[in-house]
Amino acid sequence: MRVAVITGLHRPARERAVDAALTLPRTLVVHHDLSAIGEGHVTRVTRDHRGTLGRDPVHLVHACASCTLREDLIPFLLATAAIGEHDLCVVDAWDGVEPRMIAEAVAAQPELTLTAVVTAVDADRLLPDLACHDDLVDRGLDIAENDDRAVSEVLTSQIEYPTAIALHGHRHLAEARALIEHLNPAAAVLDPTDTSALTAGRFDTAAAHNRTDPLGVHHCGRTTGRVSTVVWSRRRPLHPARLHEAMDHLVSMTLRGRGRLWLGSRPDTVLVWDSHRDLATVAAAGPWLAALPEAALEMVPDARRTSALLDWDPTVGDRGQHLAFTGVDLDADRLTALLDSCLTTDDETAFADDPFAAAEG
Repeated sequence: MRVAVITGLHRPARERAVDAALTLPRTLVVHHDLSAIGEGHVTRVTRDHRGTLGRDPVHLVHACASCTLREDLIPFLLATAAIGEHDLCVVDAWDGVEPRMIAEAVAAQPELTLTAVVTAVDADRLLPDLACHDDLVDRGLDIAENDDRAVSEVLTSQIEYPTAIALHGHRHLAEARALIEHLNPAAAVLDPTDTSALTAGRFDTAAAHNRTDPLGVHHCGRTTGRVSTVVWSRRRPLHPARLHEAMDHLVSMTLRGRGRLWLGSRPDTVLVWDSHRDLATVAAAGPWLAALPEAALEMVPDARRTSALLDWDPTVGDRGQHLAFTGVDLDADRLTALLDSCLTTDDETAFADDPFAAAEG
């Protein structure tokens, strides 16, 4: 049985995309209502073109989104496939659910074919939500105990992972399209009634992982109207104290930041930068390939090795800075100058003050 996943923090847009999918013949929609998950209640709702078929309570050992996926959604999809009454099952994911978890679980089942992952976006809400300071809990959309994710964090994850975006709305369409294309250049931006992506092929979860893996991805700078992506790449390490001091300024200038860092205080460790508006994290992500013994390179995924070799330096190997920042009305010169000011000088070789010393992967 074919399975398509439709996600989206913007519920009305997602519901319109799901309704469009129901025009396809022999299609079933399954949705897990997580609105009462904090009280331990989850309801599985199924429907087809005729309307709602069932509203069934789901009994879970632990009420959380990952448990719902593992203990109910996958068994439900497998049972539905075995019956054979439907050609396509659309997973209508709850607002705050990120698509990777569902996609990889579905793709791992030989009985299921993951045809598409689509995120529905409301053009009018896109920029305000990318720029907001809300957490999911502020909107009642948290899906597990201590779910402290930010709205902007979840929305960017939903946009950057799929290969199709259903863009809804009547205003701000050009700006919204530009933001989507900068955050995910691999995604096709579709009309909300276009269902072709749901049955057109097979979604490649390995390719999606490689596209979003900061250890190997190479971002491209571009400008579309007011939307810009600035890519900053350098072959000199960063001074940890100066970078830490600059972080608040960097995130205040941008909507989204991502990439990898080389700190002078940790010459053998890749650090990953991940920022969403005013939320920024720097975490260790293992060794640079240049720091590994030759025998260990065979255990490195092919995609990362290929990416490193494309940009290999004879002196420092794959060590370097590669950061991409996306924003609206972004001051590229100011951003670049601030980042350049954080680089070490030739005389700086010891770092007594390292705010990132405890960063763990």
